Amino acid sequence: MEAGICLQSIVPVRAEPSHKAEMVTQLLFGDLFRITEQESQWLKIRQSFDDYEGWLSISQVNLVSDKEFLSLAGSETPVTMDLVQILSDESGRSMVPVVIGSSLPGYHASGMDIVQDRYLYEGVTSGPYRFDGLNSVMEAGKFREQLTCDALLYLNAPYIWGGRSPFGLDCSGFMQMVFKLQGFKLRRDASQQASQGDVVSLVEEAEPGDLAFFDDADGNITHVGMLINHNRIIHCSGKVRIDTLDHEGIFNMKLQKYTHKLRLIKRMI
Repeated sequence: MEAGICLQSIVPVRAEPSHKAEMVTQLLFGDLFRITEQESQWLKIRQSFDDYEGWLSISQVNLVSDKEFLSLAGSETPVTMDLVQILSDESGRSMVPVVIGSSLPGYHASGMDIVQDRYLYEGVTSGPYRFDGLNSVMEAGKFREQLTCDALLYLNAPYIWGGRSPFGLDCSGFMQMVFKLQGFKLRRDASQQASQGDVVSLVEEAEPGDLAFFDDADGNITHVGMLINHNRIIHCSGKVRIDTLDHEGIFNMKLQKYTHKLRLIKRMI
């Protein structure tokens, strides 16, 4: 099975093999993937980080050998922490802007070797992590505190369906990126994330870093946000914002009404 890596800033992954199709997620720089199917000028991919599938334009694909894919996937992988920073090739002739949460597989001594090129990065990083499905080794209290700090970096970022960057992201993409910054793998969609972690029985028992999930009239989980204390939640609805949470759901003070109905709360760590 062929493999590839994203060497661009932000690349759309679509539901169907067409530029007009819905964007279901995005690749950020350093994201690895397997290619499972080809249709004309489109490749169906499965992302290494979360197994999410979608279609990628062949013009935006950088192939890697199976050996290099396994080496990069198994390497320590720092994550970029600057909202936007520049990454360049060793010659300095080619530069790529990278956004917070981008991956630097195999990064060491301010550089990494990918597809016969050496990339240099001198910005702030978090990690390194191996992204083997295990959470950060830091103790739980510090982990929750850092999750809150990281979430606040995205405050006021606009809502974009399928987005994963500070220039636009959706509710589950926001949560996935916040946890990724601390080396924890969340799945891509809110309904998938709701299958992870342990249930918290009462809102009053919730702690910072717990995820709250919300459903629609049919009982489908359609929204997720993160508790920053027992009655405040940061989530992406229109933009990344902070609202009040109680046993009924999210209360928007500006609108003076409930906007999301609470389904359950899960603790990931």
